[in-house]
Amino acid sequence: VQLQASGGGLVQSGGSLRLSCAASGFTFGDYAIGWFRQAPGKEREFLAGIGWKGATTYSADSMTGRITISRDTAKNTVYLQMNSLKPEDTAVYYCAVAFGSVAVNSMSGYRYWGQGTQVTVSS
Repeated sequence: VQLQASGGGLVQSGGSLRLSCAASGFTFGDYAIGWFRQAPGKEREFLAGIGWKGATTYSADSMTGRITISRDTAKNTVYLQMNSLKPEDTAVYYCAVAFGSVAVNSMSGYRYWGQGTQVTVSS
């Protein structure tokens, strides 16, 4: 199983980024995919997840209303569109494959992790 997160970079406050998570080595359509982030000195936190039928779940505490998760099954890729970025969004962003077909909001529900992509938001 491989997960390749990409699309991070340096962006000004108020800007947007779209992260991609390209997956291989498993039946992509059967499992939920989640996005998490980890800022320096902080715990990794859940942002959003998408299930095998496209059902989505979002964190109630982080980036509320500013992110959209989607998946392209034909490309084995999950996206995270992030808008109105703030300096406090600076973190490494990770995608992960869930144990099952429904996205959950806990790290314990995910078994394979990508290497992460750095997002830096300047003020």
